[in-house]
Amino acid sequence: MTVVLGLVLLIAGSQVLLQGAIGIAESFGVSEAVIGLTLVAVGTSLPELSISVIAALRRHADVAIGNILGSNIFNLLGILGFSALLQPLPVHQRILQFDQWVMLGTSVILLFFLYTGRRLSRFEGGLLLLGYGVYVSLSFTVFGK
Repeated sequence: MTVVLGLVLLIAGSQVLLQGAIGIAESFGVSEAVIGLTLVAVGTSLPELSISVIAALRRHADVAIGNILGSNIFNLLGILGFSALLQPLPVHQRILQFDQWVMLGTSVILLFFLYTGRRLSRFEGGLLLLGYGVYVSLSFTVFGK
């Protein structure tokens, strides 16, 4: 019974998040893609953030890194694949021109960081956060429409 209630609440919460995201996009005059790529992405990533931060603080680096890599692999292959199976998904031009390249570039940068010294340093963590800030800023200012 608890599982069923949890699924019902998850579906209802997803509907509220979706409608709120669409409302924010309309209010600020930005594309739904920008809101999905920034605000919705942050909101749905909060569980990964908390797990990875706690794992890092407890010195369980494999859990912290594995959680993020595994989550991203599942999001790309599992969730996107399942969603496309249910309904074909047209791709916004902005994603083709900007976001896919940012994703590819950040993957290469992360790979480089992980292979140099076999650790992710505080400095590299700061660079990743700075990169995300630049990405969000560009998303709203340059590619917002």
